[in-house]
Amino acid sequence: MTTVYLSLGANAGDRQGNIARAIEALGLRGVKVVRRSSLYETEPVNARGGWFLNCAVQAETDTAPGELMTTLLDIERSLGRERSPAARERSSELREERVIDLDILLFGTHVLRTPELEVPHPRMAERRFVLVPLAEIAPELRHPVLDKTIAELLTATRDRTAVRPAASPHG
Repeated sequence: MTTVYLSLGANAGDRQGNIARAIEALGLRGVKVVRRSSLYETEPVNARGGWFLNCAVQAETDTAPGELMTTLLDIERSLGRERSPAARERSSELREERVIDLDILLFGTHVLRTPELEVPHPRMAERRFVLVPLAEIAPELRHPVLDKTIAELLTATRDRTAVRPAASPHG
């Protein structure tokens, strides 16, 4: 089994419910979630719609990186997300609202660069909405390319977008 770290986010529909359904779907598809961060309200970055809910999970899988990505895309589709043909968004364009967004951040210590998939996620060190939840569950985890811990990456990022704990649904 390989330990992987995933980012989950949603800014459309039942955000919290969609994240919960995505986590459940991971387990049903053989991706065992062993830890998850709190939910965070995060300011949209180059995206249409309202604020996101984001979290990070640590999971275990016995699939290859490409197979895991296929699983994540299947889960997104099952929850109502249709990725545009230009799935590799250009940073200058506003991205569509997200019913759910699932990304592989780290896949063990693998480094993979293909047209379909880049691991570690190429922009994770630039995004507080990824680093804050990830630092909650794995602050000492080391990025295999940048050779810095997640806590160090969070301290060093220039991103100053708002990331705050989401209000608990129970008060």
